[in-house]
Amino acid sequence: MDDHTSPAAGPAVPTFRSFNEEATRAFYMDFLGFEVLFEHRFEPDFPLYMGIRLGDCEIHLSEHYGDVMPGGGARIPVPDVHALAEALNVKKYKFSRPGVTDQPWGEYSMDIKDPNGNRVTFFTPKTA
Repeated sequence: MDDHTSPAAGPAVPTFRSFNEEATRAFYMDFLGFEVLFEHRFEPDFPLYMGIRLGDCEIHLSEHYGDVMPGGGARIPVPDVHALAEALNVKKYKFSRPGVTDQPWGEYSMDIKDPNGNRVTFFTPKTA
């Protein structure tokens, strides 16, 4: 498609599988600092579908069987991944003490697995 007929697109919103609401909330909200945008259940005891946000990054989390497979991933750019790693490690989260890796393709990155087996990668490009 040429530039005149291409549809405008916004940022992608990944959807991750979730199995344990309490552990998922502890990881994303308490540890990483995301805020809840919305929560939806078709009925009170049905699985949760939730939207969360950290800055400009939005992620959806679904407990619904068949929505998505566990083991997904998202890459999230941050201004200073070293400072983020330090801030997260101060929290002494029981299940993760993330570190930063100097990547040969020109960035610093920090991979963290959520309680559902999904990978969240925060990264900062190296400056020239």
